[in-house]
Amino acid sequence: MPQLNPLKWFNMFTYSWLIFGSIIPMKIKQITWPSLPESKKTQKPKATPWSWPWA
Repeated sequence: MPQLNPLKWFNMFTYSWLIFGSIIPMKIKQITWPSLPESKKTQKPKATPWSWPWA
């Protein structure tokens, strides 16, 4: 019975993880984003003091 032969399944497991660990990360690194995110402004807007009518 082929289910009892662990060598065949271990080889398949090893080869599949070699593919996942070597080829797929290289393909993911090649993806280019259409636009880079812009940096946020470092200056905060000045707030004007609120004039309370009862103060």
